[in-house]
Amino acid sequence: MAFRGRLRLAAVALALAALGGVALAAEPEEAATGKPDKPLGVVELFTSQGCSSCPPADEFFAELAGKDDIVALAYHVNYWDYLGWQDTLSTKENTERQYDYMRAFGSRSVYTPQAVINGRSHVNGASRKDVDGALARMDRTGEGMRVAIKVSRTSDRVMIDAGDAGNGPADAHVVIVYFDPPQMVKIGQGENSGRSLTYWNAVSDIQTAGMWHGKAQRYELPMTEIAKKGGCAVLLQSVGKDGMPGPILGAAFIHKPDRL
Repeated sequence: MAFRGRLRLAAVALALAALGGVALAAEPEEAATGKPDKPLGVVELFTSQGCSSCPPADEFFAELAGKDDIVALAYHVNYWDYLGWQDTLSTKENTERQYDYMRAFGSRSVYTPQAVINGRSHVNGASRKDVDGALARMDRTGEGMRVAIKVSRTSDRVMIDAGDAGNGPADAHVVIVYFDPPQMVKIGQGENSGRSLTYWNAVSDIQTAGMWHGKAQRYELPMTEIAKKGGCAVLLQSVGKDGMPGPILGAAFIHKPDRL
């Protein structure tokens, strides 16, 4: 299923204002204003509780999830469930996102553990050398986070300010990714039977909140929608004409749960 059609529009009403080159006026009741965020990069790990090759990747991912300069998101997939254990964190949408990346990269198959870096390339998610190397290389070559995103909040809303791209890309989707707080799972069957593993930033829902057209723009979300989730991140992700996911241009955490 295509990325454009699969991600449903956010159920919340978004107040959307194009800002052009005009500076943002501060909200009078703004409780906290974060600095514009340009993390080193985004790591999307596709993993499964039923995959014997995944625990080393999950352990490495826990380190990435603890870093402030990396937006780390774990998508649990369901196609290994037939091996005897149904992944308790997997969703059909997570699996579909991985298949969309497969088509975008021109690959013939999916695999776990797979780490997609900045929406641009994929490596073995258990290889620290490959993941760190891809992040560093993209940062050097201008394929890292090119658009600053600033998150601020009041008592009843969250403001997401996406920056100006200058002469860069003109269009992207504003994607809100919700994820669970860290949790330990005792696996009862399958290839990892008997193991108790802790999973971080397991994605539970993905929503498209709007469009960004290369100019500074503000998006608003109700605080009630954010507060009831474990954690939340925003991705500014370009989308191909075929609807497939493309490079991630900017990212930030909206809410990041405390570690265990």
